[in-house]
Amino acid sequence: MTGSQDTPSFRLAYVPGVTPAKWVRIWEERFPEIPLTLHSVTAAEAPDVLRVGDADAGFVRLPVDRTVFSAIPLYTETTVVVVPKDHVISAVDEVTAEDLADEVVFHPLDDVIDWERPPGQPAFERPATTADAVELVAANVGLLVVPQSLARLHHRKDLTYRPLVDAPQSSIALSWPEDATTDQVEDFIGVVRGRTVNSTRGRMTSEASAAKDQPKRGRPESGGSARRQPGAGGRSGRGGSGGAKGAKGGAKGTRRGKPRNR
Repeated sequence: MTGSQDTPSFRLAYVPGVTPAKWVRIWEERFPEIPLTLHSVTAAEAPDVLRVGDADAGFVRLPVDRTVFSAIPLYTETTVVVVPKDHVISAVDEVTAEDLADEVVFHPLDDVIDWERPPGQPAFERPATTADAVELVAANVGLLVVPQSLARLHHRKDLTYRPLVDAPQSSIALSWPEDATTDQVEDFIGVVRGRTVNSTRGRMTSEASAAKDQPKRGRPESGGSARRQPGAGGRSGRGGSGGAKGAKGGAKGTRRGKPRNR
């Protein structure tokens, strides 16, 4: 791990479908002195952006080149088929690749699903982008299979989607160049993994470090005397016990001495 950089901010890349707002908010609360800047990149661009140092870390789609990048897998997405709302598939809860056998299914050039063979019938040509393919689905030209986050990203009122249960899935990871694991990268790893500022596995803020260095308050020396105080029972407590009885008797005597109402 290298030392802290002189850059004035932490640069975070993210691919379409990823919503980094939660992690950004935690970063801003925890490290207000280090601005975080976001860079939207395509899934294909992400490795080069990280490799040349245009971003310190990024939310990318797996796989990545593990000889160059470190990666922490975060989650795997459900794969869905996007269809017009009046399509017969919209009447069912989920579909299989066999259900798409007679359908034209678009396979855009920026597809992020690692297919051995895409389902359905191939289109006359491949759309340049997922956004272009969505437009074609809305025109009732064919269907589209994507990770669920991309179906949500390109949501339209005239389209819907259903899970494709036997399709490959796409996974999201936090990744960065292995030889550029800076202190800021370590800090962001802690944010993503849910570590607190006092976690021993991550770097601490100056306030947390200062709190840790404060001397602990020692417990008062109790010794054995606290257990041997008069009236606490045992042989040494007989006198105390008698005193308690005497006090009790005295209380009874006081009650007997009260004048009766006549």
